[in-house]
Amino acid sequence: MSGARRKEESPPSHPQQHLVANGGGALRVSVWGKALRSDSAWEDKDEFLDVIYWFRQIIAVILGVIWGVVPLKGFVGIAIFCLINAGVLYLYFSSFQQIDEEEYGGTWELTKEGFMTSFALFLVVWIIFYTAIHYD
Repeated sequence: MSGARRKEESPPSHPQQHLVANGGGALRVSVWGKALRSDSAWEDKDEFLDVIYWFRQIIAVILGVIWGVVPLKGFVGIAIFCLINAGVLYLYFSSFQQIDEEEYGGTWELTKEGFMTSFALFLVVWIIFYTAIHYD
């Protein structure tokens, strides 16, 4: 069996955990552990983009529930969602994580990462909660 073949057969490492040097040992840190710590090192760019994507989905669900409970309607609700969603994520990656936006294609690429999916999710949650609570 060739050396390349042996590498393919080795068990893949868990994508959600990473080894961090800890003196003589190693400590496993999950992606979400890194996401919630300020100024984490992101060796894998896709991993950080996944964090941005899933934070957007969480924000969409939370705001959709709030907008549905508080009878918010129309363009004002959509505009406020867009501002909050883009603003919170911009503050997260620029101030909290302090990453170099150019490594990820610029500020605009990070700001729009997963935005349309979160917008659709927000609308679905907003409509469901609004209809369930305020239906006459």
